[in-house]
Amino acid sequence: MGIGGCIGLIAVGGILTFAVNWDIAGVNLDLVGLIMMAVGLIGLAAYVSILKRRRVQPPAPGAPVVEVEDHNRYYR
Repeated sequence: MGIGGCIGLIAVGGILTFAVNWDIAGVNLDLVGLIMMAVGLIGLAAYVSILKRRRVQPPAPGAPVVEVEDHNRYYR
């Protein structure tokens, strides 16, 4: 599920929770909307974390190694 699907779940869940005033026997639409919004948020968080991991690129072979000296080591 991509970003569009997650945002769609959040939007439809919000509509079911806050904008719809239907009464269906045996179905609590407020709870269904909250569940859809929660699933959309979890999916969005998972998608963003996977996307962040994909963007990390290993250094190119033969690239110079840069070492940074820790100047604050004497003040700890």
